[in-house]
Amino acid sequence: MPKKSIRETLLARRKHLAAETCLGRSLLIQRRLLETAEFRGAAAVALYSPILNEVFTEELFRAARQMGKQVAYPRVSGGNLEFVVTTGAEEMRPGAFNVLEPTGEETIPFAALDMVVVPGVAFDPCGHRLGYGKGFYDRVLCRKEEGRILVGLCFELQLVCALPAEVHDVAMDLLITEERVLRMDLAAQGVQS
Repeated sequence: MPKKSIRETLLARRKHLAAETCLGRSLLIQRRLLETAEFRGAAAVALYSPILNEVFTEELFRAARQMGKQVAYPRVSGGNLEFVVTTGAEEMRPGAFNVLEPTGEETIPFAALDMVVVPGVAFDPCGHRLGYGKGFYDRVLCRKEEGRILVGLCFELQLVCALPAEVHDVAMDLLITEERVLRMDLAAQGVQS
């Protein structure tokens, strides 16, 4: 199935989630990530501002700040993303595509981020991700370096058997749903947690 069809189908599915269902499942997903050694070990974490019934990230923000982690959110700058250190919701304003973006000036280089929590429309068990089609995350993720953990948060209904992957696509290291945590090094061996 072409990416456009997959995107349309899964966006429609997610759109029909009731608000309380989205909130409840989002809390489960965030708690699963908070329990991982990868999250506990990350000193600098990038989150996203959820749109269109994406998995919420507010609990991750609160916990990261309480743990003394540096937290950044993406902001569109030209055709790319820059990550801006954020200490509270009052620093966020609608930006590109009406997504909340940080207003601060302190940026953190992508290379300095230990964990990047990445939004997506669909994911597969190998960690491949389908975004919204604008390529902002694809352009930044192609700079994947050893030691940085890429995390996809999604509802089970966003997991598909396989996504069409291209050479430039970068797979997630962890996928977390309301039901499970998939680690890609283990998923390749058929193991899940």
